[in-house]
Amino acid sequence: MTTATATAPDDPRRTTGDGGGTAGAGAADGPFGALREQLTDAAATFAGSADALAGILAGIVDDVDRALGERLEIFPVCHHSPASALAMVRRLRHKQPKVIYLELCEDLQPLLGELRNCRLPVAVQAFASELDGFPAEWGPLSVVAPVTEASAEYQAIAYALETPGVELVLVDRSTDHVFQWSPRDDADPAGATGPTDDAGPTDGTGPAAVTASTGGAGEQTALHGDAVGVEIGDLRPRFAELEAYLLHHGKVRHWSEWWDQYVERPLAGADHDTYRQVMVLIGSLFRRLRPAGSDRTERDEDRERYMWTRMREHLAASGADPADCLYVCGAFHAASRVAQFGLDSPAPDFTITPRTGTRWRYGLIPSSHSAIEAQFGLAPGSVSIAAATWTKAVSGSGLTPFRLDGQRGGKGRGRRKVAAVAAPTGPMADRLSGFLAAPPPLDGLDEAELRGWCVDIVRLARRNGYLASTADAIAVFETSILLAGLRNRARPTPYDFADAAVTCIEKDVVPGRRDVRRLCEILLGGDRIGQVGYDALPPLARDVLDRLQPLGLDLEKRTIQRALLDLHATPALAGCSDLLWMLRHLLPADAVRPIMGERRLGHRSIQESWDLALGRHQRALIELGYEGVTVEQVLEQRLRRAVRGTDATAAGALAAVEDAIRLLNSPRLVDELGTRAVELLATERTVDDAPEVLRRIRRLLAHHRATAPTLPAWCEAFVTTGYAHYCTLLPTAFVEEETGVRQVGAMLGFLFSMESLALSLGCDRSQLELAVAQSHPESPAKVALLWAARHQLGLLPLAELRERCAELLANPLVVPAFPRYLSGFVHALEPVPGLAPFVVETMSTAFARLPDPVLLPWLPTLITTLREHGPELVPLLVREAARTFPGTLPELDAWVPPWLAPAPTPTPSAVRVGPVGQVHTLLAAHPAAVEAVAALLGCDGGWSTPQATPAGPPESALVAAHPDTVEAVAALLGGG
Repeated sequence: MTTATATAPDDPRRTTGDGGGTAGAGAADGPFGALREQLTDAAATFAGSADALAGILAGIVDDVDRALGERLEIFPVCHHSPASALAMVRRLRHKQPKVIYLELCEDLQPLLGELRNCRLPVAVQAFASELDGFPAEWGPLSVVAPVTEASAEYQAIAYALETPGVELVLVDRSTDHVFQWSPRDDADPAGATGPTDDAGPTDGTGPAAVTASTGGAGEQTALHGDAVGVEIGDLRPRFAELEAYLLHHGKVRHWSEWWDQYVERPLAGADHDTYRQVMVLIGSLFRRLRPAGSDRTERDEDRERYMWTRMREHLAASGADPADCLYVCGAFHAASRVAQFGLDSPAPDFTITPRTGTRWRYGLIPSSHSAIEAQFGLAPGSVSIAAATWTKAVSGSGLTPFRLDGQRGGKGRGRRKVAAVAAPTGPMADRLSGFLAAPPPLDGLDEAELRGWCVDIVRLARRNGYLASTADAIAVFETSILLAGLRNRARPTPYDFADAAVTCIEKDVVPGRRDVRRLCEILLGGDRIGQVGYDALPPLARDVLDRLQPLGLDLEKRTIQRALLDLHATPALAGCSDLLWMLRHLLPADAVRPIMGERRLGHRSIQESWDLALGRHQRALIELGYEGVTVEQVLEQRLRRAVRGTDATAAGALAAVEDAIRLLNSPRLVDELGTRAVELLATERTVDDAPEVLRRIRRLLAHHRATAPTLPAWCEAFVTTGYAHYCTLLPTAFVEEETGVRQVGAMLGFLFSMESLALSLGCDRSQLELAVAQSHPESPAKVALLWAARHQLGLLPLAELRERCAELLANPLVVPAFPRYLSGFVHALEPVPGLAPFVVETMSTAFARLPDPVLLPWLPTLITTLREHGPELVPLLVREAARTFPGTLPELDAWVPPWLAPAPTPTPSAVRVGPVGQVHTLLAAHPAAVEAVAALLGCDGGWSTPQATPAGPPESALVAAHPDTVEAVAALLGGG
């Protein structure tokens, strides 16, 4: 693993011992001496040996003793835990700390104040698209830290920002270090084995969870994109066997359900000391059971060294009293055993390496409960259930949670001083023994709550197509109680209720989009989706909303809205139209979707209709703001990157040129991109993109010819470079098996269709003649292409081409391969469209003469070939066939194909000519040219004797008899 802090094996910072002592030290001292002895005796009794198990059990007690004895109060938390949030509210109101150290990336701190302009849940994001110091294949880099109201970190943030005189300090490593400390052998840091510093679905329990997004089929689960997630306090055993054991004996299906039953609910009403001791105990247990030699262990310990170093630096610089400070971190890190742990540690500070040259951009993006669940491997609906539990616990406990002033989505609390409550005094007492020995408190059955759930789920199921009734509500009620009893619960949990609803209501087929389990999630809290307020948006996003105001729509809503633009009646909406087409190019397909109207080269619709869902795709719009200040700037940068990348091609560069013409009015950019297209074409060594190049350059040439008096210099250079380039590659392409028939046909199409322009720009036709002469293909389809090319060059007359095809059909050994020749002729219509009559003739002859064993297997191949590679050639064949074949059935009976009709009667040898004139005299004096043309056309006639020129043609006599008309025309033309 390559990290930012590579140290020697004997470096004291790499000490992984207990720092202040070893397991079992001071067994008879401190408040936990009796518990330590009890656990040691139990280990000797049940395990038969007091070595390994006793070391673990005594070690976790030592970790609790060490963490709670630290001068700087450590507050362990678990992410999105209502119990942690409730304990945080109680502790903040009791202690009222002056400084809060929070385990979160230190460079995200300036964004926390913007949370008051948002509706939670949202995620704080760091984004980098231009990498300096990281592998290029990692880009773009993105880190998100989701924030929900039912989380301890949000309560700490709200308290610090809304209480005068309180300082909030983020002490975790920066987002740049997140990727610095990730393994460099990973191609993708956001993958399953990338910089996932802590929790994973089956192997992880880091308190400050950094894990990759797992995505999801739903729209809400993709709100974080492929960003790496940072979150405080993810407690989950990183020992797969332990997790499976706990789930099996706890009679639960998922870790989130186990945590809710055995930790969350017992700690919801626990006092401060009990809460701290239990959380550190769990964190220490999971830490000690982690597999040895894990790379994540090293990264976690480096993070702990980093955070303690930052806290010491701040205390030394600010002079704050540690008694007035609070360190909020995950329970996993609270049980840290690094040498730098504690303010009084003699170990040297951790060496923090500088950040790379990568430029990070920061902002807020919307989040959702399902996005958090998908990214951190939680059970579906667990975050929604936690939010509902938080709301119920707050109302039942009488606590007033902290909330940012002006927070969207709820009633603001305003700035008010927190009433001081006397903090508990006295030495720390052992609360673990009583908590571990006492049975869990049994909550009584709340029939009203359960009855309401059952009635509401039946009503919701009927709305979604289920045939549910009152009997189902009763069945769900009784089944919930039964399941809770089987799982040793006196009170059914939301998980019991969901299982009962699925058992009693769900049938074999889901009638709508949502199954019953999803309906239970909606009922118990729903997938709450956050939103970033206008004031917290980056400049680009605010500029987009401002420029689209003339549409009269509230684009911050998450609904799909229809925009109608009549550009003829309201020309002022042209700016909105231009912006929408640019957003269509930059945002996901369903964010801005045209219903009516199009924007292509040389064409702009006068009426357009759009479906806009910018509110649903706020994350994508915000991330555009990290790339530039305006949409035009971002589009220009992306087009430049598209043609300058390592995988750039000439076809891609032509596409960028086309986009620049359609979307941006920037001739300078078009010339730059076009020049780059010429460079890319000259350096290409394959012709895989020849069809795309031909299609796009034809369209661009037609556009420039219609809109400008002359072609741009880059167009002329592209034609001349392409002519020489394809002439050079043509002989090789004809013989290479990797090069398809369509690619060779596109090369010939470029050479023949651009020939006149290329020759006028200085190209030599002998290049093409030599290239064709040097081509010796073996594939039947390419042989047919070569024959078509020679015919276009005048080297193979049509009569000889027809004779060769007849010979192929007459040869029994070649007949099975004749369909491949015919496929080549079909592709030859691209470079030689004049062969359409011959192709129809050949295809008709093949259908008439090929035996069924050859013809029938070939038909599907012909159809798929035409559909895939020749959609533009099919209309040409259809038109030619319509011109050739009769249009009615009666005509078909007497119809004779033109190629089978008898040859026309030859013309007399003496060709009758008109009166002798200057042209006739010239041709008679130089008969060689005329005779050569006659021989080329197959005419054998001789010369006739010229007639004497009459006194004047009949037209002269007519004009002389009626001179008025001639004089009027002469006067109109200004003649004398």
